[in-house]
Amino acid sequence: MRASDADRERIVEVLREAVAEGRLDMEEFDERLGAAYTSRTQGELQVLVRDLPVSSGAAPSVLAPHGQGGEAASWAGRIGVPATSKGAFAFWGGFKRWGQWSVPRNFTAFAMWGGGEIDLREARFAEREVTIRCITIMGGIAVKVPQDLTVEVTGLGIMGGFDDKATGQGTPGSPRVRVTGFALMGGVGVDRKMRKAEKQRLKEERRNRELEE
Repeated sequence: MRASDADRERIVEVLREAVAEGRLDMEEFDERLGAAYTSRTQGELQVLVRDLPVSSGAAPSVLAPHGQGGEAASWAGRIGVPATSKGAFAFWGGFKRWGQWSVPRNFTAFAMWGGGEIDLREARFAEREVTIRCITIMGGIAVKVPQDLTVEVTGLGIMGGFDDKATGQGTPGSPRVRVTGFALMGGVGVDRKMRKAEKQRLKEERRNRELEE
């Protein structure tokens, strides 16, 4: 369903409330603000606030799920792909899983005196529900997830941190990813990030607007 200017303004107001309450940092706010003003459909707007509390004044027609058929179809081609990696290990070093790799049903990542990055923005999934177990000792693991993915974070931090701010529902048909494990004197961060294609689209649209002005 096509979005109106009023729909976009209601979403922008939700984003402003979120940054004022500390739920979004300025970088995230700027990214989502730009995406809100360039969104063409209500489904695109919904993704921007799916992990935020919505005030009673927000329009339910915009914040309720839309386009279930198309969104489910877009995920269908990314589920049921044979796994390309079962785990990752870093000791005094690092690891990275990114791009169009396929996540197995159970993926274990370990980092000791090192770090790792698990990027799910372009990933495929062996099954509809997968578990990513992150274990770090005096190290760090960063997990990047797209805004339309269903995520559940249940890890434990011991003299460290296990960030759960990415927990939330995705779009219809989305895989469910459970991130668990523990961080001892280290940290595991799970953050929602825009896909590179979305960032590029925003940059091009902003550039075109500047040229028109």
